[in-house]
Order: sequence, then structure tokens, then C-alpha cells
Amino acid sequence: MSLYKIPLMEKEEYDEVIKSNFMSRIAFNGEYPYIAPFLYVFDEKYIYFLSTKYGKKIQRLQDNPKVAVEIEEYTPDLSEYKFVSLRGRIEEETDPHKKKEIRSKFAELIKDRELSKKIMAALGHDPDDPLACLVEMECSFVWKLVDVKEIIALKN
Repeated sequence: MSLYKIPLMEKEEYDEVIKSNFMSRIAFNGEYPYIAPFLYVFDEKYIYFLSTKYGKKIQRLQDNPKVAVEIEEYTPDLSEYKFVSLRGRIEEETDPHKKKEIRSKFAELIKDRELSKKIMAALGHDPDDPLACLVEMECSFVWKLVDVKEIIALKN
């Protein structure tokens, strides 16, 4: 019996995994690693995240913005799986027009995927707020993954 290596994905394949999903995990640096789930949108250039304006992630990003982002896709029985791991840096989006555009993409994501309005709490909003509040109000930070140094994309 020999060692079996999980096959790598080509760029087109891992871009499709990133495009077709919306949940990720971000690993933050610190005394101990800190991992948290994040919704994301992808505009073909950057992966964007929204977050509350409080919590461990804020201090961790201020201390060290280097992160690892993981996106996965799998069947319930794990007969098929794909995952993409990206190492880079998280920075806050500061352009007001871009922030509004990205917030709109998140509102579309929630609507199109028929996600529970309870997800609004993870984005800094009351779950009873209308989706328009996500676009118009700045209750959350808009982050983007930049300076990606390594992408590991594997599939079975």
C-alpha cells in the first residue's frame, strides 16, 4: 500500500468553490489561534466579510491582520469534498461606495439563499431589522482578504 495524496484543484475549480459558497472560517493569530465562522461574498478579485464591531476578532486583527481563511464544500456522507485554504491579510474596506456595494451583495446573498434573518445578529443588526438596514446602516465592519500568499485547494 502506498501513500495517497489528495489531488489539488486548478484555479478555475477553486474559484468555483469560492463563488458557489458563502460560509467560511477564519483563523486569527494570537497567544492561541482563534477560529470563527464568517459569511462572505466574492467579487472575482477579493473575498469580503462583514463582522460586528466588537469581539475577539477585532483585537486580534489590530494585533496581527494575518489570517487563514477556509472554505469547504462536501456531501453529507463525505464521498465528495473540496476545500480551499487561503493565507493572507484582512484589511478594512474604507471606500464608502465599495462598502455600500459589498453590503448590498450581503443583503442579496441573504435574500437569494433564503437565509434566516437571525444571521443579522452576526452582522451587527437586530434580526428584526429589514435587509435594507444592512445596506444603509454601518453597524458592521466590511473587511477584505488581501495579499494572499498561499492557496491550498484540495478535492477527492
